[in-house]
Formats: sequence, C-alpha cells, structure tokens
Amino acid sequence: MNPNENTEEKSGNTAAGKDPDSLSVSVPQSGDTMKRAAAKQLIEKYYYQLTDGCGDPNCQNEYCLSSGDSFTFKDKSKNEMAVQAVQLFRGKAKLCDTKPSKVPRSGESEEFKTESESTPSSSKTQDSELKSQKPSTSQPTSSKTSSASVLSGLSLNSTGKPSSSVMPVKENVKFLTEEKILELIKECKEENSWSKLIRLIGSTYNNPDSLVLSFRKKDDPTLPKEYRRSMEEDSDKDKDDSETVKYPIQETASNEEAAGGDDNVSLDIPSLHRAYDALMKIPDHPFQGALINALMYLSKTVDMDLKFHRPLEVNPHYINLFIIVMEMPLLEYPEFIESAYPEFCKTVGNLPLKAQAKLARVWSKFGADRLESMVQSLHQLITVKIVNNEGRWGRSYSLNDDEGIAGATRVMKILYYACIYGGERDSPERLAEEKAINEPEESLQEMFNVHLQGAVGHEPKELKQQKDDPLAQELGVSAIDCRKPLVDYEEFVNELLNEYIEIETDFKYKIENDKKFSFMNHGFILTTSSKHTCMYFDNRVRMFSERRTSIIQTLMHGLPPVPFLRLRVRRDHLIDDALVSLEMVAMDNPQDLKKQLFVEFEGEQGLDEGGVSKEFFQLVIEEIFNPDFGMFTYSEETRQFWFNPTSFENDGQFTLIGIMLGLAIYNSTIVDVHFPAVVYRKLLGKKGTFQDLIDVDPTLARSLQSILDYAEDDIEEVFGMTFQIGYKDVFGCNLTHDLKEKGDEIFVNQENKKEFVDLYSDFLLNKSIEKQFRAFKRGFHMVTNESPLRVLFRPDEVELLICGSSVKNATDYDGGFTAESPSVRHFWEVVHEFTEEQKRQLLQFTTGTDRVPVGGLAKLKLTIARNGPDSERLPTAHTCFNVLLLPDYSTKEKLQERLLKAITYSKGFGML
Repeated sequence: MNPNENTEEKSGNTAAGKDPDSLSVSVPQSGDTMKRAAAKQLIEKYYYQLTDGCGDPNCQNEYCLSSGDSFTFKDKSKNEMAVQAVQLFRGKAKLCDTKPSKVPRSGESEEFKTESESTPSSSKTQDSELKSQKPSTSQPTSSKTSSASVLSGLSLNSTGKPSSSVMPVKENVKFLTEEKILELIKECKEENSWSKLIRLIGSTYNNPDSLVLSFRKKDDPTLPKEYRRSMEEDSDKDKDDSETVKYPIQETASNEEAAGGDDNVSLDIPSLHRAYDALMKIPDHPFQGALINALMYLSKTVDMDLKFHRPLEVNPHYINLFIIVMEMPLLEYPEFIESAYPEFCKTVGNLPLKAQAKLARVWSKFGADRLESMVQSLHQLITVKIVNNEGRWGRSYSLNDDEGIAGATRVMKILYYACIYGGERDSPERLAEEKAINEPEESLQEMFNVHLQGAVGHEPKELKQQKDDPLAQELGVSAIDCRKPLVDYEEFVNELLNEYIEIETDFKYKIENDKKFSFMNHGFILTTSSKHTCMYFDNRVRMFSERRTSIIQTLMHGLPPVPFLRLRVRRDHLIDDALVSLEMVAMDNPQDLKKQLFVEFEGEQGLDEGGVSKEFFQLVIEEIFNPDFGMFTYSEETRQFWFNPTSFENDGQFTLIGIMLGLAIYNSTIVDVHFPAVVYRKLLGKKGTFQDLIDVDPTLARSLQSILDYAEDDIEEVFGMTFQIGYKDVFGCNLTHDLKEKGDEIFVNQENKKEFVDLYSDFLLNKSIEKQFRAFKRGFHMVTNESPLRVLFRPDEVELLICGSSVKNATDYDGGFTAESPSVRHFWEVVHEFTEEQKRQLLQFTTGTDRVPVGGLAKLKLTIARNGPDSERLPTAHTCFNVLLLPDYSTKEKLQERLLKAITYSKGFGML
C-alpha cells in the first residue's frame, strides 16, 4: 500500500476521485508479502463499499451502501463496518464495480437535488456518456484529462496568454459557494443524512476545475455565465446572519485586478471562511474521510498539471485552489497531517516561482495572527513527521529525503517571505541610496582583488558570491530590509528539526546536487547554532580548497608552498607585527586570508591547534579597543565601543580590525568585542537610522524622541534647536557641524523636526565615521566576501557569531523581577565587575558546579527570582534548578556586599 495513503483505512468515506482499484498501489513483492498486500486491498474495497457504496443508484448488492433499503448493515459504526469487511473478504462476498459518475474524472459529478432534479432517462443518458468518457488507464490519464478540462475553452491571444474576455467553463463542472454549503447542510440535517454533503465535497475537492470556480467574488467579470446564473439564484439569501470575517483581507481595487492582479485574487476569502466555519460546526465532521481522499487525489492531479500543462500561465485563477485548501481548518488534524497535508504541501512547493511570489503577496494581507497559525500548523506537520520516524533518521535516510518535511519547509518559505513582504520594510528611497553606496564599494573590492592577484603572478580567481534566494529576488524583499515582519523570525525556527538534522549531509546536498533539498536554502528554519555549523563546513571546504590551490601553484610556478595563513608576531610589538603581516598578505594575495590561520609567538614553542589563535585575537582586541589608543570611544552608559570620528589612526588600522573580525568568524573563534547592533547592520550593507541611535547613545535618542513627540506650536521657544549640532573630539574640544547649509539660521519647528532627527542620526551613525567604517568594512569583506554569512544570518545573529552569547541573554526572571528591575540591573553591573575567580564562585553557588555546560554559557538557563523586599538576608540558590533567590536590595552597594558574602562562604546545604 502506498505509504502516502495509509490513513485511508481509518477514514469513513471512500476516496473521492478514485476507483477502489486505485486506492492502493502495489509494489512488486513475492511470497506471503504479496498475498498479504492483495488481501489488504480487497478488505479495503469491501470497507469502502460498506461505508460509501459503489455509486450505482440501481445497485442490488445487499453488501453495498448504494443498494438503499436492501443494505444489510444499516446503523453500523465505522469500527463494526471494518469487522464486517474482514468477514466479507473471508466469505468471498460480491464486490461492486465503482461508477464513474460517483468519482468524476474530468469534472462531471452528480448534481445534488437542490440544484436540479434529473429524470431517470436523463440520468441514464448522463451515465452512458460518463462511461464512454472513462479512461482506460489510471492516474496519469485522469490527470491529463483534468488538465485538459482546466484549460478547455480558454481563448488565447497572440502572446499565448488568456484573453480578458469571460472564460467559458466546461459544462457540468460543479463548484461550491457559501450559499450552496449552507443550504445543503440544512437539507442534510432535515434528512438526518450527510451523504449528499460528503459526495459534493468529495467531488469538488478532487477536481481542480471545481475548486478554481468555487467561492469566487460575485462581481468578478471573468465568471462564466453558468456560475453567475447559479449565484443569482441564491442572491435572495439573507447575508446579515453571516459571521464576522475571521481573517480580514484588503479589498481589491477593481474587478480587473481581481481577475489576475499581482496582489489580488478573484476568491471571496471572507465567504470561504464563513463556509468553513459552518462545516466545522457539524458534529464529528462526517465529510473528513472523503476530504482526505479528495485532497490526496487533487495533489497528484495538480502536480501533473504543473509539470506538463503550465495551467497558471493560461488561467490566472488557478491560484485560487491553493488558497482554498490552505485555509482549511482541518489541516491541523492528525488524520490530515498523516497523509493529505504533506502531500498537498509537496504540490505547493512545486509551484513555479512567479506563482509562489503571487501566493506570498496574497498571504501577506491575511494578518499576523492567521500567518502565525499557518506557520504553527506546518511546524506541527514537521514535528509529527520527525517523531513518527524517530528510529529512521541517520546518514542513510536524512530529514532532507522526507518529501513531507521538504514540502512543508518550502511552503513555510513562501509564508516567511509573505511576512517580510507585509511587514515594516525600509522605503524604496533608502534601499536605492544603500544600493548606490554598496555597489561601487563591492566593484572596487573585486577589482582590487583581481588586479593584485594577477600582478604578483597568481592566477586571478573568480569569486563565488552567495546568491540571494530566487523568491526573495522575485518579490524584491530581504530579511535585513524588514525590521518588523508580520510574524517574528524566531517563530519560523523548528527546534526539533535542528536536533535531528545532519548538517554534513545537508551541506553535501547543497553543493553537489541542485535537485536535492537542502535546509541551507531555507535558513529561516535553522537555529543560529545550526547555521554556524553550516558556515563552519563551508569555511573548512574553502580552507582545503585554498590549500590545494597553493600546492598547485607550487607545482606550476615554483612558488614556495604556503598552505596556511601564518602570522609570526612578537608580544611586545603585537599590533605592529599583525598589521604589517596582514597588510602584506592583503597586498600579495587576498585569497590567502581564507586559508586556515596559524599563529606563532616569537620565542615560544606553542603549536597552534586553536588555542594560540584565540590568545592572539584576545590580545589584539584588548589593545586596539583600549580608549588610550584613540580608535574607538567607550560609553559608560551602554558599555559599548563606537568609532572615533576624530581618530588620528590611518585606514590600515581600521582595516586590520575588520580583517580580525572576519578571521574570527572564518576560524570559528569568539572574540570579546562590544559593538552596538547597528555595526553589524552596517557590515551587511545597511545604513544607520534613528531607530539604531538608541543602542549608540540612549540619552540623545530619548532627547530626539521628545522633540518628535512634542506637538505644541512653541517648539522653537521650548527647545531652541537649530540645524547646527555640536560634539566633542577625542581631546574633549567642542566642534560644530551644519546638518544643512547655514544650519545655525534654521530653527527646528513642527514642519522640519522629522528631517532634523533623521539628519542628526545620519551624521552620527554614517557620515561622521564614513572614512573609518569604510576601511573597517573593507577588511571584514576581504575574508567573508565568499561566505554564506550574508545569506544565512541576520545582523543580530552575526553579533552572536563574533561575540558569542552571554549567560545574561539566556536568563529568565521570576517572582516579580524583570530585566529592567533595579535590583536585576545592579546584579549584572556587580557581576561584570567580578574577577574571574568570583565569577566561578557565583557559577558554583548558583548551579552547584563551576563548569560551563556543553554549548557554552548560552546553554545555561539561569533564573533570578525575587525573594522578598529589602532585608539583611543573604542571597540563596536552588542548585537543582539553577535558581538564584535574590532579595530586592535597596542599593547596589548592599547587593554587592551581600552577594560576595554568599558566594564566598557557600559551603553546605540547608532547607529554606
């Protein structure tokens, strides 16, 4: 039996859209296995015959539901039907042939009674017509038939695109509307039978033609006449009793846009939601089994259409069926997650790029709550798949090979970019300005690298730049350009998947086979740790490649072999030696910076296996970031460094710092650097804005915000600000700068205050340090220009790569404390002032050990809980749970004295 259809045994309805013969796909086997498979198929047929019948209204088989009054097993439960199916199999009871009219191959299905009453003669005529249309082959033929009906009657213009005229539809193709569903539900309740509803849903959801026509807007000018006529018949229905729209979507601007605009669809989404709400109120959802089987069949049919017929190019409304299915509330149910949902996700993942982009634009209007719900349902699918196959995962069968997981991840990528597309993005003007700044710098850097390599006898090497995601390019969006997406980036990360993923296998799939699925191309689902491992493999492969290139250069040109980036430095001339060595490497062959780093301290015999390099980074960082050195300024308020706009150091020093940070990432070394977050945004090509100023100078940012918030007309008298600003150099001398020409004569008022704040922020974060930061960025990109850094990581994640994560970031608060509580802030200030020995004592006091857990301090989940008001009590700890109980001390000095006493004399345990 096909593993994708293994839940059909559990469903209570026949596969809508399949003959029973096609429900199971046998695999060539032998012996007892083949006999068991055949028996299983027959039992399955008996079960479906008992629960749904054969579809023949004149059936006389007492073991078939379609026989009506002659049916033997009335009022039996599904479980009892399953037992009877086994007994019928043992007794070799009669099996009916399934009627094509029950399961339409090309869109024809029996009209339910409320629409039109068919006479016996017309029914027979229709039956004979359907028999003549029944294909001789199974699914592939039916897929083509369905595709043909989707495309039938569409008049194409000279460009091969559908004309703007009303598109005809094949006769007798059934469709759903809100009114039809409500009317049929009412009728089924009166008859105390849901068979008509089950049949209508099954025959509609297995047919792309039907879904494309279903739930269309009433004012859509491209509607077929038959559809409009049917809707007019239902127009007298009272609409005032409909529920409030659950997931609001923006209204279309015009009917022309509704027919196929980039951001709009012809689907009446509020009506679709109301119809689903009505269906979900039916007890036990009797249509569920038919819907599962219909979606399985639909997925395969649409998949064939997409491969061979390009229906989206011919019929722009074809996108509707994907939205209709993905809005289905039942998708989160275990029965759907088992088979139908992953199968349909696989189909959605196979959509062409332009269709994925349109789907993302449509979903971007659904609102944050709805998108987050869709993301969570996909996480649920992935998690269930992983758990159900827990013993299977390994090198022989990885997560990448599971089509259900891969399909769900592809759909999640569409949602990911929908959240970015609909989020708070940078303006087109700012993006154009950033592009104008970055492109010349990148071109100059590339020309610099190529010319230097050729000048010194090295063959110029083409740089392999990491490409942006094609869907992101199609939509014109990027994660770094969106500060606030509709759904937070962290919500897309699946922790369980990251525990089971084989990064080595995933990396191999990415670089060796484009047809293989790789999570590196879907980095939003990976944790920062997994991304770091991906980049580690990429860096190691590049190191080995450079080592091999060095050997080839030695053989071809007789150059001395240089397999490593070897730095030989003196401790008392560390900066000078490092600067000279790295400058020589950059001038000789910048590609050598991508070799494995090997550091030697002159006069010492230490062999660098990683430890010597770490000490080298630490010493260089400490010296360069010394405020006495004059390259950076230090803020006591933020405890961070910023570029000194009046530094006397040359560009080479700043380039060295950029190279050092690049080498730290490239060689997987964490360095103790304290930059504000805007530095990492700027490294990835962004400009600093007023939103970033809070990290650099919180006091100034609050002052500027107060100007923006002030709404009175006397702003000039109250603030007395002009477009001339003042600042101090490294020696404390006062300097001035005009933000605009004759800025000292232009006062800040209500009309220009926003411009003033933007210009002020731009000067502090960009223009005043333009020379220094350009050199710093150039050095950084000398090492990382071929790295997947920009594609995989967001700015906040780049900061984690360089600096690591502190225990502070992983700490929770309880008992009334928050991260902003005075005692909590005093606690961290005291801890930062501790010696290394005192920090170890604190770790021992809180956790019971002074050892750092595997994965670093970021893996240590510490909780600081409020232990009553200010008192003379000492801090205490629950070492079993890593909980520090801290009284709410009134002063920092008292907290420091009490905490030091507690961690110094902390032998023994007691009961609290």
